[in-house]
Amino acid sequence: MKKLIPLLLAWALVACTEKNPVLTVSGGSLVGAQLPGEKVYVYKGIPYAAPPVGELRWKAPQPVLPWEGVREALEFGHPAMQAPHTPGGYTPEFFFDGDPAFNEDCLTLNIWTSRPGKPGAGLPVVLWLHGGGYVAGWSSEPEMDGAEWARRGVVMVSANYRLGILGFLAHPALSAEDPNGVSGNYGMLDQIAALKWIRDNIAQFGGDPENVTIMGQSAGAASVQTLCVSPLSRGLFNKAIIQSGRSVAPENDNTAGADMEAVLANDQAMMDWAGYETLEQMRAAPAEKMVSLANEYMRESGNRGPFGTAPVVDRYALPERFSTATYGGRIAQIPYMVGMVSGDNPRIRPGIRAFAAERANAGQPVYTYVFDRPLPTDGRKGVLEGAFHSAELWFTFHTLDRCWRPFKEGDYALADRMIEAWTSFVKTGNPNGAGPEVWKPYSAEAPDAMYFRVSADETQAVCGMEAL
Repeated sequence: MKKLIPLLLAWALVACTEKNPVLTVSGGSLVGAQLPGEKVYVYKGIPYAAPPVGELRWKAPQPVLPWEGVREALEFGHPAMQAPHTPGGYTPEFFFDGDPAFNEDCLTLNIWTSRPGKPGAGLPVVLWLHGGGYVAGWSSEPEMDGAEWARRGVVMVSANYRLGILGFLAHPALSAEDPNGVSGNYGMLDQIAALKWIRDNIAQFGGDPENVTIMGQSAGAASVQTLCVSPLSRGLFNKAIIQSGRSVAPENDNTAGADMEAVLANDQAMMDWAGYETLEQMRAAPAEKMVSLANEYMRESGNRGPFGTAPVVDRYALPERFSTATYGGRIAQIPYMVGMVSGDNPRIRPGIRAFAAERANAGQPVYTYVFDRPLPTDGRKGVLEGAFHSAELWFTFHTLDRCWRPFKEGDYALADRMIEAWTSFVKTGNPNGAGPEVWKPYSAEAPDAMYFRVSADETQAVCGMEAL
């Protein structure tokens, strides 16, 4: 019997390994966690690049540092450095649990999958890029859980990237040391590094590196737009979902709209004002100081920018604006889903129409939508109301049960409809899946969008095509 016990223990370990296999990725081996009672596995806080700290501050992302042993990917990584959330606004909506610890060491991603350790499974993959104006937010906010996507046969990846000055500072001294002669757009380069990590490693999680969609909302949607322009990301994805992105119409396009020379001059003046005249001084400065520097400088100097706190046209990672690339036929030639919430900035709607019309003329399908469900409230004061910017996130991730709002039966039905359309698009480029073509692509003959609502009695989802 004593000889049998080690054999039984060995068998048990093998059985556990088969259920939750140890995977080998860039950097080393890791293991995730299986959701209780489900065939869904989550891997949290996986490094996709070296920590951008010390001498790597304001440099393009570098290869992952290898680790020893089996890494337990059980905790989300640190969000990028940013200002703490203040009361009101989005704080009671998405940040009601308080802020996690922010850190420069933030280049991690998270994965939800149903087929780990099955390189031939060929599941479609989506990379989610969070919003927050390029200065706030993180990939593990409560509404951004990928479990429901995994249940529906998609490998969901979400990634953190550098924000604000630490993610986008442009400075002549940084340009001088860079092999490509540019600076800024480090947060954008992080996103490209995440896509390359997916290409090299996602098969370990059952994903198909040849079937990758990029998806984002607000600044995440603007990030999707810049990736669709960048020559550095070509071939790394083949579909895109743009949720409440900045307008594509030239007169409304403020994506990477700042003049690079002006950003370089303003950022240098800001650093000089703060007493940072060398790269050594800049890289030795506390990260917390960098987070607040732009606001302090604007307040004290009266200089309103533009500053390097978002992507700019650097002629390298981002050669031109999204609108000019679109109308010049130089964006990624792929299927697109583009939409908004009814409470968005009204300038977004004509931008979507212009983009969809141009892509339709080029023979590329564009599926447009409007989320038009005013979210229910429980009567508390000082919270966001209506179909506000970002309201659809609870639905596209099907995470309504994580929210304090008193969602109705119709909301859960609407979340079912929306995530089914989103995952179908990720799988095939068509949100209708194998069903009838209810959601038709935008065309000159039918310039319509799919509207997502609930019934008057809030018991059913109501979805249909209407003029955009």
